[in-house]
Amino acid sequence: MSRLFILTLGFATLLIHRASAQYTDSTTYYAGYISTGSINKTNDGDSYLLNNAVKFGIRKKSISLNANNSWVYGKQDKSLTNNDFSSSLDFNLYKTFPHFFYWGLANYNTSYSLKINNQLLAGAGVAYNLVDQPQALLNISDGILYDKSDLLLEDSIPDRYHTFRNSFRLLFKFTIRKVITLEGSNFVQSSLNDKHDYIFRSNTSLSVKLINWLSFTTAYNFNRINRTGRQNSLLNYGLTLEKYF
Repeated sequence: MSRLFILTLGFATLLIHRASAQYTDSTTYYAGYISTGSINKTNDGDSYLLNNAVKFGIRKKSISLNANNSWVYGKQDKSLTNNDFSSSLDFNLYKTFPHFFYWGLANYNTSYSLKINNQLLAGAGVAYNLVDQPQALLNISDGILYDKSDLLLEDSIPDRYHTFRNSFRLLFKFTIRKVITLEGSNFVQSSLNDKHDYIFRSNTSLSVKLINWLSFTTAYNFNRINRTGRQNSLLNYGLTLEKYF
């Protein structure tokens, strides 16, 4: 219930502001709410899936800070399929030469579908913008993360462990005529101790702006935790509300 309250509060906060189009020299804050999902009812059964996310960002000349929270909840024929929560806080530090920056990350996950009871990832690294234009961004980054996890293996065997991971990310964002936006991030996070222990995450979305503060969004998310042998794949559509101020 507390997670739902946080997401609803974020949604309400966005509605009381007048929206702008993007970051400018005078805009340093961003808030966004995304709600997607699907409901299916037939004579043979029913299923539904809800995917909600709240984002907040602060951007200055030499630093940016971002907070992201997402919750996926779903059932099929009254059986739970998803109850997946993720919360992350990251920062970028622009203190060297153009297109290059340092990053830091702290990420907490719990996931019914991926058999994650608790997972904490924290670390830092470097990143470089291969393409850095107002309407096109292509970025690569790499760094080291500390992973402390409490998982469930096959037959519900508990697995509590910690490891260091190499974290490689490919990020892109392309905007067409300030109306259509294609963006995504792809992570490969491999354990430094075991090449078979890796995490793969892919998030891609296509948004069409309806008005300044409202867009129609289609999103595809794929996650795999090789240690548990579990993965999920979500294709959703819904609305994105956002505010720059």
